[in-house]
Amino acid sequence: MAIPVTNAPGALAGLPVIDAPGALAGLPVIDAPGALAGLRVIDLSTFLAAPQVSAMLADFGADVIKVEPPKGEALRSIGAQRNGGSLMWALASRNKRAITCNLDVEEGRALFHRLVEQCDVLVENFPEEMLAAWGCRYEDLRARNPNLVMVSVSCYGQSGPLADRPGAGTLAEAFGGLTHMTGMAEGPPMLPSVPLGDTLVAYSGVIGALVASWHARVNGGGGQHVDVSMYEPVLTILQSTIVAFDPASEEVPPHRSGSRITTGVPRNIYGCADGQWIVVSGTTDRQVARILGLIGHDTDEDRAKFAKSANRLRNADELDGYVAEWVSRTPGRDAIAGFESCRVPVAPVHDVPGLLADPHIAARHSLTTLADPVMGDITLVSPSPKLGATPGTIRFSGPALGAHNEEVYGELLGLDAVALADLVSRGVV
Repeated sequence: MAIPVTNAPGALAGLPVIDAPGALAGLPVIDAPGALAGLRVIDLSTFLAAPQVSAMLADFGADVIKVEPPKGEALRSIGAQRNGGSLMWALASRNKRAITCNLDVEEGRALFHRLVEQCDVLVENFPEEMLAAWGCRYEDLRARNPNLVMVSVSCYGQSGPLADRPGAGTLAEAFGGLTHMTGMAEGPPMLPSVPLGDTLVAYSGVIGALVASWHARVNGGGGQHVDVSMYEPVLTILQSTIVAFDPASEEVPPHRSGSRITTGVPRNIYGCADGQWIVVSGTTDRQVARILGLIGHDTDEDRAKFAKSANRLRNADELDGYVAEWVSRTPGRDAIAGFESCRVPVAPVHDVPGLLADPHIAARHSLTTLADPVMGDITLVSPSPKLGATPGTIRFSGPALGAHNEEVYGELLGLDAVALADLVSRGVV
């Protein structure tokens, strides 16, 4: 397929270069509007992947208006529950204002279109047929708001032979090649135990929304349609594997290798004497020289086998076995201290309780605990990256159904309580 070449300026043309101290210098705590204050986002998406795009924007100060049908969306009732509340809803709808609107009736669609006219970004993940029925295709909405940035999230993207095929992050991981590269070398391909594809696509969507918004606001380029597929962010994880493979050669295609890699050793998960697991990744010649001294294999014979990368790779199983044997005789804390003392990257394999107890995670406030009115205290991952002057914050978890109807419809459309009550009574909102 031919790739179009354009001579147009990039979407970030005009971005200033700032010569200033590092963004995290001093980590000041500032009570100020978020970095994205003034950006208004309307969220028409559902389930987990696309809603995380708008949630991340909300973390950094965007005003995100979450639109649900009058009876609520499915995410409120599926997945992990606590005290009758949905933890996934709390996660995906954090920091958003929640309203209801029935897009299946003409009056509801009219209200929604009026809201779109006052928004900068729309996030959605619905099939083309449904968007057409709602008058919410990009061309429909841009006619009402020429500066609208519409972020559409789908498994396979808006073009190509699979564009109409439904999918999810799990399928994207498989289609994008990650599942093939995950698992033991002689075992079957494996899926991760977490929704990796769903969350990875959110970062892609945020990048698209911000780049397109810069182009609209700063470059005066108007709005545009941002096509976010779920499988293409997965491809970026495999980019070093893809670029290293020569399809014209007779070499064996890249294949899963467990926790090891074919280009460096030692790099693996190792079990300690006390049952703890650690990860070691020290694959350079200098790192390996220090590892040989640590594990008691610093003889002339050992150095001949392992000191240089080419020799080391030919004897990779032997060196990996030596490291595993030393670690297996050493308690976890001592093993970590040993590798740290010889400047070799090492880390504990945390489980969730370990994450909650880790002092570094606590010191950086990498997790946020807040009180949900239904579920009590819940712990969410804090926004990242950490901005020095305008850090992202999680102010509240997913709101109740229609919690902000009066506020949003009154503020943006001028509807009073009587008009809103009438709309509610007729099932419009």
